[in-house]
Amino acid sequence: MARIEVYTKFLCPYCTRAKALLENKGAAFEEIDVTMDRAGFDAMVARAGGRRTVPQVFIDGQHIGGSDDLAALDARGGLDPLLGAG
Repeated sequence: MARIEVYTKFLCPYCTRAKALLENKGAAFEEIDVTMDRAGFDAMVARAGGRRTVPQVFIDGQHIGGSDDLAALDARGGLDPLLGAG
């Protein structure tokens, strides 16, 4: 099974959308809440190539992007293979 990491912040609707998509796929993921975690936020920015918005999604260490990126990947059929479901 793929290792999925989702960087989030409290009350973020885009984070909720990304997590719901993954949950609907039956994918387990690690949520990393960076709301009050500056070191975690800085680590996310470094891993995400400077992107500072949440969510930032990583699958097996590969940066997928944010909620819209995740949805677009799913729409073109690329998400399931990464999750090991395709």
